[in-house]
Amino acid sequence: MRFTRYTDYALRVLMYLGRKGDDLSTIKEIAARYGISENHLMKVVHQLGRHGYITTIRGRQGGMRLAAAPEKINIGEVVRATEDDLRIVECFDDKTNSCPITKVCGLAGMIDEALAAFLAVLDQKTLADVLGRSAGLGAVLKLD
Repeated sequence: MRFTRYTDYALRVLMYLGRKGDDLSTIKEIAARYGISENHLMKVVHQLGRHGYITTIRGRQGGMRLAAAPEKINIGEVVRATEDDLRIVECFDDKTNSCPITKVCGLAGMIDEALAAFLAVLDQKTLADVLGRSAGLGAVLKLD
C-alpha cells in the first residue's frame, strides 16, 4: 500500500496543527516548514476543512487549527477521506477491469484481506497516537 502525496500532505498538516495546539497556522507557514508547494497545500487544507478535521479563519489575522482534539481524529478515516482510490489492483474496479483471470484468481482476495487489515490498524490510531510517536517533531519543524 502506498499513499498518494495528497494523503501524505494531509497527514503532515494534521501533525503540524496538532503540535501547534490552539495557535493558528497558515498555509504559507506549513509549506515553508515542510518545503512543499503552497498550491498543493491549499487543496489539501480545503478538503480537510470540508471533512471537519480543521477549522479555518479568514482574514489578515486568520489561519487554521484542528477542529477537534487529536484524540478525536482517526487516522483511518483521514486516509479514506483523502485517498481517492484504494483499489490496489485493477480487478478491484468492475468498470475498468480487463484482467482475464479475475474469475479464477486467488490473489485478489488476499490483497483485499491485506488492505482491510492495513485499514483496520489505522482505524485503531488517532492523531494523538501519531503525535505521541513523533518525539522531536517540534524541534524539526522549528516549533519549539
